[in-house]
This record gives sequence, C-alpha cells and structure tokens, in this order.
Amino acid sequence: MRKQRIAELRAQMASQGLDGLALVPGPNMIYFSGISSHISERPIILFIPVEDEMAIIIPSLEAMKAQDAGIPDERIFAWNDQEGYEAAFQQAGAALQLAQWKLGVEKFNMRVFERELLQQTAPGIKTTHAEPLVYALRAQKDKSEIAAMEKAVLVAETALRSLLPRIETGMSEKQVAALLTQQLLAEGADSIAFGPIVASGPNSASPHAWPTDRQLQVGDLLVIDWGVLVDEYPSDITRTFAVGQIDPELKHIYEIVKLANAAGKQAAKPGASGQDVDRAARKVINDAGYGEQFFHRTGHGLGLEVHELPNMVEGNQEPLQPGNVFTVEPGIYLAGRGGVRIEDDVVVTKAGHRSLTSFPRELISVGKNGS
Repeated sequence: MRKQRIAELRAQMASQGLDGLALVPGPNMIYFSGISSHISERPIILFIPVEDEMAIIIPSLEAMKAQDAGIPDERIFAWNDQEGYEAAFQQAGAALQLAQWKLGVEKFNMRVFERELLQQTAPGIKTTHAEPLVYALRAQKDKSEIAAMEKAVLVAETALRSLLPRIETGMSEKQVAALLTQQLLAEGADSIAFGPIVASGPNSASPHAWPTDRQLQVGDLLVIDWGVLVDEYPSDITRTFAVGQIDPELKHIYEIVKLANAAGKQAAKPGASGQDVDRAARKVINDAGYGEQFFHRTGHGLGLEVHELPNMVEGNQEPLQPGNVFTVEPGIYLAGRGGVRIEDDVVVTKAGHRSLTSFPRELISVGKNGS
C-alpha cells in the first residue's frame, strides 16, 4: 500500500519538476512511510527522492523505526545527543546532493528550525510548498483508512451511549468531559482525537468552547463534540442534548439543525462540491431565519488529521470523489442562551454517500427529568 502511495507521489513530483520531498514528523510522514514520531528539539527529516530510495535524518534512539519502514541502513543518517545532528545533516546533504535539488516542503508542518538546517546544509537548495500535491493524494481514502475511521466511530459512539445515563444535573462540564475521556479509553480508543468539547447553557453558543466548572442545569442545551484515534485515524462527532425540559425556541432550532444536517449529507455525492454541501445545509438555516447564527463552515475533511481537505465551505468548487471523508456539522448559536450542532462523518461513494456515524439525531434528554 505504501509502495503504491510513494509511486503516485513520485509521479506527481516528477510532473511538477521536483527532485524530492522532505517530511517532518506528522501525518504526511506516517502516510508515506509508517514512521510515527513527534516534533521536538531533536530534528527528524524524511527525504523521498523522485528516483532513489528514501533517506532519513533521525536520532539514534529512533533509528529502529526507519529500519522497520524498510529504509536501507546506508540511507539512515542517525545521530546521538553527544555528537549532535550537524554531522548527520552534512552526510545526508552530500549523499543526496541536496544542493542541486528543487525540494518540496510542508508549509503547515515544517518549522523554521528544519528549513534553516536544510539551507545551511545545502546552500543552493530550492524549496517550494508541496501541500497541494500531498493533500490531493491523501484526500481519497482507501478501504483500510475508511475501516479505521469506522472503528473510531464505533468506539466513540459506544462510549457516549454508556456515558449518557451517568450525566446528572449539578455535574460540571469538566466532570462530564473527564468521565467521557475515561469511557473512550475503556472502550478501546488508542487515544482521544482532541480534547472533548462539553459546553452547557450559554457556553454551548460558542462552537469551540472548552469545558469549564459551570454546572449543568435544567433547561440547558448540552453540546458534546468528541472523537478518538484508532490505528492513527480519527472520528469527530457532535451531538446536542437537552438537560431536562428546555425552552420551545431551543427545541425549534434543534429541529432546524437536524434538517440542515440531513440536507448537507444529501448533497454529498461524486461531482458535487464542498460548496454544494455547504449551501445545502446553510439554505435550511437561512430559510428558517437563523442564517446569522450559523457562522462557520459546514464541515472539514477527516483523515490522519482531524481537520484536513476537503472543506465544505463556500468557494470550494473542487468536485468530490469516492473516498473523500468529511464532516457535516451545521449549527445555530444563540448568544447568551445556547447552541445546537449535529455532526456526522461522511464518506463519498460511487453511488452517493454513506454516513459512518449512526448515533441518534433525535433530541435526547439527559440529567434530571432525562430519559
């Protein structure tokens, strides 16, 4: 599978006149090599030449990862803390003849640190941003990637089902978030995909609220946005609940958002665009008179990163293709009162689309007087 990905990458690099690609720890390195590490003060750079074996500059304590990825020993430029990394960079630069390269780099991931080291190693090197090339390859998920996200959805949904009966009025948002995190790990998550959003009452009117010490009260809307990682791939789901009995207008906006969510998903099919999905969901909310209270894009791509391409947003006219995975998450947010968001994970199929998420979209009551 990775051989096929690299072959496709090399064909794209050649068509754009690149001599190679440099990757730092993160999703692109995982996607093309399977090497999982993290950005730190110890530099790691993976090189994928157009016409030669991969090579890597890496600390000795992680060199085994490069060997496991099939990189030949002579292409592993390892260094230790006592020696420092300067010699490894010089050796790699000379062996790869980097000074003659036009090199694709990661605009969103590579730091000034790595870029300056490359320029010091190979003063004549030319660099260009390679995100469009890389993301175009990553946007269409294969069966194994979709299967991993289905597992991540199953873990996330199973955990929330177990949590809901335990939610009580008087609990703080932080307490609910902590219980949810414990349950996610207990159900088999490798880790959480992001810190869960648990926002109640007026706090739920902020799409990216953080859990606070605010206690749940009867009459609140409760927004929970959560997800996990399984086999490196995430789920990202949002549901909104009622804490006991809620105001009629809050019920009303819930039903509008539910219809908008369905309309956005219905628009997802091959040949449609992210703009089409956004417009379909947004029309429902605009027609109901709440357009100004829906102030974010309808969705974002989902893969090795929780936020990646394609975006479901006005202006994105790129046609959707089978294998694209993204969220559909319209919302209405009434300042000072509460907000509603319903988010599903969707994959485009040859026939249209399929929702990876199945958690009920009907309004569920929790806490006191909940059911």
